[in-house]
Amino acid sequence: MKKTFTIFLFFLGWIFMYADRNILSPVMGSIGEEWNLDKAQLGLLSTVFFATYAFMQIPTGFLADRFGRVKVLVIGYTLFGVATYLSGMATTFVMFMMMRAITGLGEGTYYGSQYGISSNITPKKYRGLIAALINSGMAFGISLGFMSSSYFTYTLNKGWQYPFYVFAVPTLLVALLIALFVRDKSHLSTGKKKVKKEKLNLKPLFSKNHILVYVLIFCSLYGFFGMLTWLPYYLQTVRGVAAEDTGVIASLVPWASIPGAIIFGFLSDKIKSKKPLIIGLALAGALCQFIIPYTGNYSLLLVGLVLYGLLGKLALDPVLISYMAEITPASMYSRVYGFFNFSGVLSSIFAPYITGYFADTTGSLEFGFYLSGGLLIIGAVAFLFTDQGAKAKLVVIPNIPSQRAAN
Repeated sequence: MKKTFTIFLFFLGWIFMYADRNILSPVMGSIGEEWNLDKAQLGLLSTVFFATYAFMQIPTGFLADRFGRVKVLVIGYTLFGVATYLSGMATTFVMFMMMRAITGLGEGTYYGSQYGISSNITPKKYRGLIAALINSGMAFGISLGFMSSSYFTYTLNKGWQYPFYVFAVPTLLVALLIALFVRDKSHLSTGKKKVKKEKLNLKPLFSKNHILVYVLIFCSLYGFFGMLTWLPYYLQTVRGVAAEDTGVIASLVPWASIPGAIIFGFLSDKIKSKKPLIIGLALAGALCQFIIPYTGNYSLLLVGLVLYGLLGKLALDPVLISYMAEITPASMYSRVYGFFNFSGVLSSIFAPYITGYFADTTGSLEFGFYLSGGLLIIGAVAFLFTDQGAKAKLVVIPNIPSQRAAN
């Protein structure tokens, strides 16, 4: 029962993480008008968030495994909630960017800590399914952020600041619940004396298989966060969709991803080799990235969005998370997930700005979608070169006094 509640809390954690990220997208036009920003500057609003979020991934993994995953997660999540509220209070473009940067620092403690805990408490045969269930919080959060931001700002005319105030409260509540009810009994988070006496070899985190997964997740998240940042704006300015409706249409991606992630997460637990499934999902996601801007038919656009939800990043993630657990020593989970998420989020630092830059340069947002699809194909091809059945091994080097010290 405790494990089930922990998984539920992690699901809630992703809801508010992704709701916060996607509050911004539907109101980018309003923010741009208020502060007279061009598209590159609008993209920079997301880029600065992802820069600090990415920066936190690797140190968080080490801190979580060293001092306790729950402790690091709760401190970061609380900072995230406070910074979300302060984002709504920003009165200048620079101040708003600073608040988004602090929000990224807070959110950056979640990924490695959370998956370090959940991978430890989940039996191997259910890892893909449980990761998919936790990940589905991302889908709910994306939809919640898109729809509530559009509703509060354009339907209720509350202003673009209001959604930030609203979501700060449940964010802080989730931080409190995790602090009260989640426990991590992994030996590295509780056995500090043991950690002090050992040096851990990080080579298992950089095997060929690990590096190729890092490449694939980079390519996958580039397109995903580029789309999340610009899709509502694209629908408004290019496809002529009313601003108050963009949240609902953009939410087709996360809604469709929920059954897709669960189905493929469950399937990955049942098959011997995840390699064909991972490559197939990557190629399918690339195809959808091409279809969305290419088709002039509104119905086909909706089909492309639904298919991307079913087969894209959110469906691929739980399979990759399960795969990483299989090739990594359990005591290094927080660190490997830190490197894993850093590799992906590194792409999202560039995607919003690059998409905006080329939109300003070419006068079209479509190029960003095509670039995303091309990168996914590169990631799929790279993953072809992974080795079957490779299992990383933890090398523990005892801290033995030197001969000189002994003498």
